[in-house]
Amino acid sequence: QVQFVESGGGLAQAGGSLRLSCAGSGITFTLNRIGWYRQAPGKQRELVAFMVIDGGTNYVDSVKGRFTISGDIAKNTAYLQMNSLKPEDTAIYYCNGGRPRYSWGNYWGQGTQVTVSS
Repeated sequence: QVQFVESGGGLAQAGGSLRLSCAGSGITFTLNRIGWYRQAPGKQRELVAFMVIDGGTNYVDSVKGRFTISGDIAKNTAYLQMNSLKPEDTAIYYCNGGRPRYSWGNYWGQGTQVTVSS
């Protein structure tokens, strides 16, 4: 089964930091991008940050300047450094990948819960 395995979530206070990790499992093809998504209770899953094979990164406006994505796409690994956390960052965070000339895949794992208290 092709999926990502996420870790590193937990409970943090507002203003605090967490570092999430993910690693691809069962991936036998080449990805050209990896992204971090999150899903808060009652809301749709959203893409918050992604990185592409040429080194570029992109962030949703709500996390710009606070979150940093890094990793090694060739090794199917990614990290999300989250600083200055806010209660609205509370969600389950997931990794996903995309292949060249394809849309984002469906490589969802269990995710990792991030809870930010005020």
